Amino acid sequence: MHALLLALGSNLGARRDILGGACAALERCGVTLLRRSHLFETAPVGGPSGQPPYLNAALAAETALAPLEMLDTCQQIEALFGRERRERWGARTLDIDILAYDDLQLESPRLILPHPRLHERAFVLAPLLEVAPDWRHPILGKTTRQLWEELPDRSTPGAWRLLTEEW
Repeated sequence: MHALLLALGSNLGARRDILGGACAALERCGVTLLRRSHLFETAPVGGPSGQPPYLNAALAAETALAPLEMLDTCQQIEALFGRERRERWGARTLDIDILAYDDLQLESPRLILPHPRLHERAFVLAPLLEVAPDWRHPILGKTTRQLWEELPDRSTPGAWRLLTEEW
């Protein structure tokens, strides 16, 4: 089995239900969920203006799927929940990003591991801190906790907020 860290996001439709459904779909496709973060509501980063806020979460998981098989699985699940790829960083029903796969460093036309911008984003690091605080970035050599502490926008008002309800 391979260690897997995933980020989930949704800013269209029944966001909480979509993220919960994505977790169930991942389990049906050979992903064992070990830990999942709380939900975080975040302002959109990049993309067109006027987007609704996102719900974001992180998952620690295991899978026997190879990296590109995992990417295909994530994209199939996104499509199942109505994801349409119209514009970069546009609104979406579901986004599943592979943040890390073991300690693999991979750069291919379809997939870069670890995720190339995870260390720059509060909406990724805040939930990741809950499920993998001691995970060490294989390129930067820093833990999730260290990356979070170095993040300049982690305390920006309105950038993100923890939702305590169960999902």
